[in-house]
Amino acid sequence: MLSQKLIPTKERNPLKRFARDIKYFFLENWKRIWVLTLWISICIALFTWKFLQYKRRAVFEVLGSCVSVAKGSAETLKFNMALILLPVCRNTITWLRTNSKLGSVVPFDDNINFHKVIAFGIAIGVGLHAISHLACDFPRLLHAKYVEYEPVKKFFGDERPDNYWWFVKGTDGWTGVTMVVLMVIAYALAQSWFRRNRTSLPKTLKRLTGFNAFWYSHHLFVIVYVLLIVHSYFIYLSKKWYEKT
Repeated sequence: MLSQKLIPTKERNPLKRFARDIKYFFLENWKRIWVLTLWISICIALFTWKFLQYKRRAVFEVLGSCVSVAKGSAETLKFNMALILLPVCRNTITWLRTNSKLGSVVPFDDNINFHKVIAFGIAIGVGLHAISHLACDFPRLLHAKYVEYEPVKKFFGDERPDNYWWFVKGTDGWTGVTMVVLMVIAYALAQSWFRRNRTSLPKTLKRLTGFNAFWYSHHLFVIVYVLLIVHSYFIYLSKKWYEKT
């Protein structure tokens, strides 16, 4: 019967079945794939550019790859901290979807998912930047010998810092720590189990969860962006104003 002939047959060859599934996956998700590929490529390019830039500087002889990783991740953070705002600009997204040809190649309806992906990229960047500084750069400076410290005198002063607190109490230090704390709070309250009140916390603490907690904690990013500008202006290793991005 005709109806029986229309029933799809199961592909027995696993390679052909895999190729068919891949083909359908790309056909259904090609918009997401090219956007993510472009985003990842830009992040890798920015990281590599800044990594190699600091690898050629005198400070690399003292701090090694730690400083290059810290600066490379910081470069991706500058890009992503700007980009993450675009997917949640609803009026802009609506206009681009309805009044431009971009809607045919860009999945604007996935704006919130892309916002989350960028947030994940920011979390990775913050982790690499903070760990490289706190666990590698600062200890290496504290234990550097006089000859090793010589190339970085112009950045940190004639006298080598003698304790960890010296770095944390500086403008670059306390702004960085404050930003991390505020971002951890906002990230935690943005998780679905907090946002949708699915936690088994005591009644007094459960009031700190829910959509309102998620919404108002995201307003902490106003402070984060202000601190980000201050943090980037007072960075130790760049004294020229046009390098303070």
